[in-house]
Amino acid sequence: MLIRFGLENWMSFRDPVEFSMVASQEQQHGSRVFKSSKYRMRVLPVAAIYGGNASGKSNFFQALKFAKEFIVRGTQPENLIPVDPFRLVSDHSKEIPTSFKFELLLEDMVYEYSFSVTSRKVHFEKLVQVYSTSEKVLFSRAGDHIDWMPALAKDDLMKFSFRGTRENQLFLTNSVSQKVEHFKPIYDWFRNSLVLISPSMRFGASEEFFNEDGPIFQSMDRLLAGFDTGIVSLRGKKISFDDLQLPASLKNDIRERIGEKTSIHLRDFSTGDRILLSLADGEIIAKRLTATHRGRNGFETQFEMGQESDGTLRVIDLLPAFLDLADPATGKTYVIDELDRSLHSLLVRQLLELFLEACSTDTRSQLLFTTHDLLTMDQDLLRRDEMWVVERNAFGESSMIAFSEYKEIRSDKDLRKSYLQGRLGGIPHLTANTQMVKSGWGSGEEE
Repeated sequence: MLIRFGLENWMSFRDPVEFSMVASQEQQHGSRVFKSSKYRMRVLPVAAIYGGNASGKSNFFQALKFAKEFIVRGTQPENLIPVDPFRLVSDHSKEIPTSFKFELLLEDMVYEYSFSVTSRKVHFEKLVQVYSTSEKVLFSRAGDHIDWMPALAKDDLMKFSFRGTRENQLFLTNSVSQKVEHFKPIYDWFRNSLVLISPSMRFGASEEFFNEDGPIFQSMDRLLAGFDTGIVSLRGKKISFDDLQLPASLKNDIRERIGEKTSIHLRDFSTGDRILLSLADGEIIAKRLTATHRGRNGFETQFEMGQESDGTLRVIDLLPAFLDLADPATGKTYVIDELDRSLHSLLVRQLLELFLEACSTDTRSQLLFTTHDLLTMDQDLLRRDEMWVVERNAFGESSMIAFSEYKEIRSDKDLRKSYLQGRLGGIPHLTANTQMVKSGWGSGEEE
């Protein structure tokens, strides 16, 4: 579980910012908040992040995306680190490292992992094991020097893996690649449990949609019907691999890569077409995802994905994520940028309720999302500490604050009204020039 995330000098976030999933003292919706008796801490299952256009919401998402890719994939030997620091500063300030800090609950132990980088090197990296009343530094790296806890300092494989760690590479990343098991749970959380979904990402090319015997297949059909998409069911229609309009080079690559235990998903982003390729008895089997619609008198027909609306495709893309979140055994942290893109407000609320109704004090799944949809800014749906606002000042610097930090917000307060009145920040600041354009003035035309 994600407990806290801190960042500094990243895109529009110039100064240190700390985002927290630790619950405040309020009791509203308390039955769905995870409780850790060992740490006497409650961790929230959901967080909504609001803000005006260009306020920094997506920059927050990009920070998580960069950190995950840098930890899991690393860099090539001669490549620069693709860090994106705050740019509205003097040339001297541009050399200040960008910093990230994660506090994670893995099984029954809390870890704090942090690192600072510029485009050419890792300046600092530290991993701490946090106990209820104390902490233990597992390793602390500063440039080309590292200190381990005494037990790890005697490990020859540990020393070998650090000697092989490049200056543009995290020790965590290289140590796991060298089969060091001590830090693998932290690495695995970033690789397997932190799931990021961008507005343009088509998450739904999932094998579940093609597997009629799968555990969630019927649930997807039922939910699609309930979401008023017009779809009765999704099915995989068998087609000939040779007839697919694919470049010859791609077909050859598929033939080389596909195996009996692997499958390949293809997606035509121009049409929305989705195809699943698998191998059976040496033959490549191709299935195209189709949607069944029902008309009058029970008449049914098949639609290809390119014939569905963008909103329907977005629902299809997100359904596997929300069904995964609603599974008590999942324990993943999903982060969705612009959850409401192409979705009606009532659909967004239904998706959120699907997840929140499955949460309990034992649930470790989490959902973080950015949105412009103010209908989710509702205390009947979300707690005050589950709602955050991002605001950018006149100097291009973003900041974040939870609604629970505003002491005047009561549990019966109309948050939408206060937000739109500008009392909570995070709304567009319309200038006089903007008003002139709206009224027809300042168009540049001469009389």
